[in-house]
Amino acid sequence: MPASPESPLEILRDIFGYAEFRGDQLAIIEATLAGRDSLVLMPTGGGKSLCYQIPALIREGTGLVVSPLIALMEDQVQALRELGLDAAYLNSTMTGAEQRAVIERLETGELDLLYVAPERLMQPQTLELLRRVDLSVVAIDEAHCVSQWGHDFRPEYLALSALADAFEGVPRMALTATATPVTRDEIVERLALDDPGIFVASFDRPNIRYAVQSKTDGRRQLKQFIDAHRGEAGIVYCLTRKRVEQTAEWLKNEGFDALPYHAGLAAEIRAENQRRFVTDDAVVIVATIAFGRGIDKPDVRFVAHLDLPKSIESYYQETGRAGRDGEPADAWLVYGLADVVQLRQLVEMSEADEEHKWHERHKLDALLGWCETTACRRRPLLEYFGDVLGGNTPGGDAVGSEMSGGDVSAETRSGCGNCDNCLTPPETFDGTEAAQKLLSAVYRTGQRFGAAHVVDVLLGNATEKVERNGHDTLSVFGIGTDKTQQAWRSVIRQLVVQGFLRVDHGRYGALVLTDESRPLLRGEVEVRFREDPKAVPTKRKARASTAPDELGAEDRIVFDELRELRRRLAAEQGVPPYVIFHDKTLSQIAIDKPQDADALLGISGIGKAKLERYGEQFLEIVRGASAE
Repeated sequence: MPASPESPLEILRDIFGYAEFRGDQLAIIEATLAGRDSLVLMPTGGGKSLCYQIPALIREGTGLVVSPLIALMEDQVQALRELGLDAAYLNSTMTGAEQRAVIERLETGELDLLYVAPERLMQPQTLELLRRVDLSVVAIDEAHCVSQWGHDFRPEYLALSALADAFEGVPRMALTATATPVTRDEIVERLALDDPGIFVASFDRPNIRYAVQSKTDGRRQLKQFIDAHRGEAGIVYCLTRKRVEQTAEWLKNEGFDALPYHAGLAAEIRAENQRRFVTDDAVVIVATIAFGRGIDKPDVRFVAHLDLPKSIESYYQETGRAGRDGEPADAWLVYGLADVVQLRQLVEMSEADEEHKWHERHKLDALLGWCETTACRRRPLLEYFGDVLGGNTPGGDAVGSEMSGGDVSAETRSGCGNCDNCLTPPETFDGTEAAQKLLSAVYRTGQRFGAAHVVDVLLGNATEKVERNGHDTLSVFGIGTDKTQQAWRSVIRQLVVQGFLRVDHGRYGALVLTDESRPLLRGEVEVRFREDPKAVPTKRKARASTAPDELGAEDRIVFDELRELRRRLAAEQGVPPYVIFHDKTLSQIAIDKPQDADALLGISGIGKAKLERYGEQFLEIVRGASAE
């Protein structure tokens, strides 16, 4: 901890080694220093942790961080100790003696930050312990876990509302990278945040290129994609454990350093495979969704989905593990009818109540609609979270603010230039007539029914529900027999994605016309639907090395030497290489070639503690290169 309270900017520079704050970081910190609760939404790699770490160093007491992930606790504590800070965690992996040592340091006021899981935190003995010490801030990470309709609901998070009374006067901060506007409201309500400042950064990850293909031959398609990433770290997600193991073995035979990861493997095998992925440069992990949360590896260059995820939230979170360092990365997905059938079966076979199943079906349909869109992929992905491509992100002033849906200009609808649809626009067909039939059926049935009923009307299926409502007598009954049920569902999904239809969640998925649908019904505008692509989108050119593209030939030699030194130091200390320095920092050293400590301190990512610990060894390499 700093000897005396410093300003946020001084701490940012001296300890963390960065020259300036990003986005709303400073506004969030200032709100917390003023004692105010806050809700913080930032994409993965956006710098959420600084928002509570810096107030914890300035305010009196120990910062308490609630995290559901042991891996994340250990990773962050390692990184903080490298910065010269006193951080610790309490979790089930520790011996009794280790836990007692942490408690003693907590009670004597030595700890800057303490990480605990929600289950341990809410135990009576833990709450009693924390009531006896001064807390500077309470940070609740992965706060979306409190949402019962979210993709990652954890019942133990519901008990955290009690923290408002248990630690009265201590500012609380809820942080997450994935939350829709509805989920944001749930977080505030369920955690009992008191008039919080709401800070919503853009969800956009512009360095990630999104690409989606219809699945024809999954392995062949994966190999065509992954060949461009040989020598780089990546993650391949599969839906089942069997598929994970088969895919990992196949990738090994294709010359990749591939390892499996799923909950059915022995704990020691999972731990070793995760360690290899974190510490080595070019390991490909093939995993179920059990892998990746809490792993802060910055140089993951691709995330591939060989099977369809369960929702847009899951997809966004999983792809967010790529390119945390801001360098170019790829998010690639293939999907087919079998994926849809399997996921629907999982929903129907679950023991959840009907309301929960309805939410899961809706999320799957939203993801399918996104997969089938013919326009820019990034725009609807952002809009799902209440964000706007190319729009202004909301501010974080004292009264709080939030992104509103608002009108989207033609300019922001033009595309991102970094997804498959923008780079290689898909072939489409005129779907105006099909859209008019569908919209007419929605209108004639009163905009009160979901997709299944509307499709039954179009197909002329005289179900009990259709006859009971008299819809078998409507002019639209049976006008859609030229298409299959699956084709009509695709029309619905694409109309929702394009804004001509919306789903009314308050009326159990009723399809409702929008203002944009009326010109389409009158024939004033046309709509086009996606054709299955005949060719795979152009893949990235494989990198010659892991060095950033902006390095010259001589700089690359220095970069590789710096990287080798970092690897040795990391191995000696038993920490991931990026905990010492990120590739971006090494790249800047190789370009600037600082000759003394003051110049090295000016490199982003190097603070005083790391300068003292490692500075001379890295300077020796630079000086040696300059002398040649």
